[in-house]
Amino acid sequence: MIKVLQVIGSLNNGGSQAMIMNLYRNIDHSKIQFDFIIDRENELFYAEEIKALGGKIYFFPTFNIRNIFKYLKSWNDFFKEHPEYKVIHGHVRSTASIYLSIAKKYGVTTIAHSHSTSSGTGPSAIVKNLLQYPVRYLADYLFTCSKAAGEWLYGKKACEKRNFQILKNAIDTRNFIFNNELRNNKRKELKIEGKFVIGHVGRFNTPKNHEFLIDIFKAVHDKNENSVLLLVGDGNLKQSIEKKIYDLGMEDKVILTGVRSDIPDLLQSMDVFLFPSIFEGLPVTLIEAQAAGLPCVISKNITDEINVTSLVNSVSLLKSANFWAEKILEIKQSYERENNYNHIVKAGYDITETAKWYQEFIFNKKTLKM
Repeated sequence: MIKVLQVIGSLNNGGSQAMIMNLYRNIDHSKIQFDFIIDRENELFYAEEIKALGGKIYFFPTFNIRNIFKYLKSWNDFFKEHPEYKVIHGHVRSTASIYLSIAKKYGVTTIAHSHSTSSGTGPSAIVKNLLQYPVRYLADYLFTCSKAAGEWLYGKKACEKRNFQILKNAIDTRNFIFNNELRNNKRKELKIEGKFVIGHVGRFNTPKNHEFLIDIFKAVHDKNENSVLLLVGDGNLKQSIEKKIYDLGMEDKVILTGVRSDIPDLLQSMDVFLFPSIFEGLPVTLIEAQAAGLPCVISKNITDEINVTSLVNSVSLLKSANFWAEKILEIKQSYERENNYNHIVKAGYDITETAKWYQEFIFNKKTLKM
């Protein structure tokens, strides 16, 4: 058995975590085992499932400049104590140049993985950009969820090399096939029967642009009082978004579900998927929404690589909330749900083939330093 160390930051239900867990559920555990290094002990949505699948979870200190020596020691000590790891797959890019360098010193094959197209703004973004620049030269393999995310982190020249690989954010497509009975049951449970339901799945943080999302929904509701908004997720900005909803007098029109494990069923209950992100790599939730047959109204800032069906409608963030609302209501008048299974599989986003490729990659003699 080959043990692969996944460095992920947290085990909350986010996009990169969902991508790794989809892989983990579908690989042959008699041949490959994933173990995880995280630095947020209170974000453990997937912890019990990981343990049930045979995985281990290690807690590391959260990096900051002041604790750099402690951080370096943690990694050196880890590899001294755990020579069983042959591959490290790093999804935390800001400190990847540190932990991948140490892993290489102990003969471990190193994989970097890009899941985004921005470090955000402000001083912390500058520091992250400086720290992550050497990754393109350090990692044995450069993985990414999309070409746009790869070029952003590694540069265009690195993406032309043989060690560059797009690993698609694949899903178990069968779980998302449109089912009218599931839709009706979930809408009954949520008490949204007969409503026009706009939905969003995502962490409450700056990139997801919830402030503007609420403005868009307010514009929709002003034109269609039968509309409701379904927000799935949690995060550090949730409280401020709740306040905005209350200030607008929309608290009885917006349902905040928190983190959920029934995402496929929740997608069935929606009518339009709204995703006005400021930046993204390639969101797995948009693949899931398309698999569920949902028309998606998304930001033009998201790479066109996400357009794996005809369901995606891209709108500039420079357009007003009212403009976005008109686009949503236009879709409402003309669309009926359909089965998109074949489209998702043909585009290469079904987890069966992706897991098979990953397994073959890990077992390739050229991959392992043996």
